Amino acid sequence: MPVGSQIPIAEGLFTWPASDPALIGAQCRNCEAVAFPSRETCPRCGAISMHRNELPREGNLWTWTSQGFRPKEPFCGDLLGTGAQPWFVGLVELGGRIRIESILHNVAEQELAIGMPLKLTVIPFRTSDSGDTVITFAFEPAPHITTSDSTEAAHV
Repeated sequence: MPVGSQIPIAEGLFTWPASDPALIGAQCRNCEAVAFPSRETCPRCGAISMHRNELPREGNLWTWTSQGFRPKEPFCGDLLGTGAQPWFVGLVELGGRIRIESILHNVAEQELAIGMPLKLTVIPFRTSDSGDTVITFAFEPAPHITTSDSTEAAHV
């Protein structure tokens, strides 16, 4: 792999390389539960009948919180820079079937609203010792998507 490539933070977490990445989840053939990240056994019924599937790339903000300080070790990302500005983490509901914890990217606190439409993106997380950009997934505002009216949630 040439130096300066983009590499995923973990294999099998999202499709990469891809022009339109998707999170890789799994769905139980027995009870239809959806899991992320992908796994072999069902978190609901315990069956060993999970099959890999790509999760929806768009969803809605179910809840969120802010953090104004760098995470404690073993966090090794550069994505926050050196400033102490708040950054946001949210639960994003995808297709009414699963909620994914994610960094919220390209959004200001005053823009965050329960139910707001979000879309999947990838962002730089850190630079590896070999000079590669390690990327991770995040969600950012998607104003063209219609919000769902399915959730009752709150800012925590």
